[in-house]
Amino acid sequence: MYADVLIEYSAKAIDQTFTYIIPDRLKEDLKIGMKVLVPFGNKIINGFVTNIKNNYTDTYELKEINDIVDKYFCLNEEMMELGKYLQAKTLCTKIAAYQTMLPSSLKVKEQKSNYSKYLTYIELNKDIKEIDEYIENNKRSKKQVEILNTLKEGKALKSSFSQSSVKTLLEKELIKITNVQIYRLNNHEAQNIQIEFSEDQEKALETIDLNSDKTYLLHGITGSGKTEVYIELIKRVVKNGKKAILLVPEISLTAQIVNKFYDRFGDDVAIFHSGLSAGEKYDEYLKILREEVHIVIGTRSAIFTPITKLGLIIIDEEHSETYKQDTTPRYHARDMAEFRKNYNHIPLVLGSATPSLETMARALKGVYTYIPMNHRIGTSILPTVQIIDMSEELKKRNMIFSDTLKNKIRDRLIKKEQVILLLNRRGYSTVISCKSCGYTYKCPHCDITLTYHKTTNNLRCHYCGYTVFKSEECPECKEKALYDYGLGTEKLEQELSKLFPEARIVRMDADTTKNKGSHEDIINKFKDHEYDILLGTQMISKGLDFPLVTLVGVINADATLNIPDFRSGERTFSLLSQVAGRAGRSNLLGEVILQTFNPDSFTLKCVQEQDYMKLYNYEMKNRHKLDYPPYYYLTSIKVASKEYELASKEITKIKNYLEKKLSNKTIILGPTTANPFRINNIYRFQIILKYKIESNLMNTLKELDELYMTNNKVNIEIDNNPLQV
Repeated sequence: MYADVLIEYSAKAIDQTFTYIIPDRLKEDLKIGMKVLVPFGNKIINGFVTNIKNNYTDTYELKEINDIVDKYFCLNEEMMELGKYLQAKTLCTKIAAYQTMLPSSLKVKEQKSNYSKYLTYIELNKDIKEIDEYIENNKRSKKQVEILNTLKEGKALKSSFSQSSVKTLLEKELIKITNVQIYRLNNHEAQNIQIEFSEDQEKALETIDLNSDKTYLLHGITGSGKTEVYIELIKRVVKNGKKAILLVPEISLTAQIVNKFYDRFGDDVAIFHSGLSAGEKYDEYLKILREEVHIVIGTRSAIFTPITKLGLIIIDEEHSETYKQDTTPRYHARDMAEFRKNYNHIPLVLGSATPSLETMARALKGVYTYIPMNHRIGTSILPTVQIIDMSEELKKRNMIFSDTLKNKIRDRLIKKEQVILLLNRRGYSTVISCKSCGYTYKCPHCDITLTYHKTTNNLRCHYCGYTVFKSEECPECKEKALYDYGLGTEKLEQELSKLFPEARIVRMDADTTKNKGSHEDIINKFKDHEYDILLGTQMISKGLDFPLVTLVGVINADATLNIPDFRSGERTFSLLSQVAGRAGRSNLLGEVILQTFNPDSFTLKCVQEQDYMKLYNYEMKNRHKLDYPPYYYLTSIKVASKEYELASKEITKIKNYLEKKLSNKTIILGPTTANPFRINNIYRFQIILKYKIESNLMNTLKELDELYMTNNKVNIEIDNNPLQV
């Protein structure tokens, strides 16, 4: 018998399977989907079995598989098919597709760590008669006697006793050691929580048919109780003996949602996101692999967990861009969910207060089943939204906070209520520049300015990580004339502390949440009212539920509107609507203050009126005029090289190639420089394709990818349905 094996190297030039002989000693155990050790060249490396066959027709001399890496780890048939789909959809290498589907502790590579965690127990190794004789003859050895008497009741933790006494008993073979594997994230007890559903929730639960294979859009305003609908649906699925996956967009959201699920389902839940340690991911993956849990909750990678008997997939905040991976393979979790939905013939539920335009268009066309939830739970109502013109505030020398926002923050502090402030930037300031000569700190490797971080007094590139300490004088003219422009969360925190010295302020952004568990720690402390004001970036905008928050302030509400991207209006509306929804989620009234230099913006007016459909109709007219999704599909093709001339030359060649291969109905835009043009000393050009139906597209892209497979001076990046162009 023979096995086709994908080796661990992800180079496109060797993106193929290699055939190996299956030795007799492995024939019974080896299965498709297992990791194996194979000889390759003069090395022994890891591989992944994709096929087992009886015949081999080529004349090459074959080598044998050395061994199976882990007999208990094996991807099932569905996961193998999902890997093929991922590879075909994104044009990544075959091994990259399967590597993406596995946690770091189980990837197809050399494993140098044992991620299993054990508790060490001791137990009796002789019959009771021999033990009693030993106790009778060794009464002076009190600690040994105590251990033996305890073990007569059953095994006990080794660490509970004197280690020297344990050692003596082990040497005499009176006791033995057993290791019991444990999970790091366990010991949660389910509570009997009864919920009275609203009319909207009842209607949603009636509409979603768990025996169908439909896709549903649950369009519920913030605070309408979508999470309780998810919990009830999953309860019903589990009761029917099936399992469910719930995807959430941010790590910061998993803490609150997971705790709700632990309360309802106890340890019948596995969680999966990048904030877990390698050991925790390993444990959670094993729970799923061993079929010990019915529910998986996590960020986009959780869609690849090998859960069997799948009965339901839910994607919360489906509009979120975090569901799209921006490195190879460039997949969207929604596409992977659609594949698993079709494979298992189960329903897929997409939930959002601000669905993506593409999703809403499908729902209104009847491709998805549309379920509106237009009312908040209980007595809470949507907050009022006020737009503040910052150009008027500047005349009063209010650079950051308007008088209105300052007064309302002061009022909430007096009332012992809480405030959330959103600024969609991190760092202290955006740009450091010299007033004297105009010098601006820029990254020497990338085409962008550096961001100043005051706590470490350094300037950092948020693309390549280049860091330099900020000096007191200008590196160019040597004058002490450096000045910071723009505003970051760090500077906002400092200014807030000056204005409200009595306030307890916590900042939540990528800099303050680097450490494990920091998201959850900040959220829990804010919920317990250990802080009065939470300020942060967009990670604080979605899904969080704090009953005492009655004021949300947005600094620079129009900042994301100025980004040159056809989705900027949709993104801005979504971000501001989501963060506005954090206010007034109990019986306390909520207020939202949007500070802007563009008070007449149509998008901001829609946020103020909290009218999604008005924004949807406006944006759809623009998309139709300009041939953008959902009316057209997009594909981005980028060429990257360390040599400017070479990158420029190759992108032109690609343009000519596409014009020959594709129909004249496909619009080819470019070539142009990509944004940013240079990252880590690599120059980037791009072409954008717009098309409705292009039967030859995937074949052409595949041919293009293969043409550059062995080119080590030029890299080609193909992204179907990119979120940013």
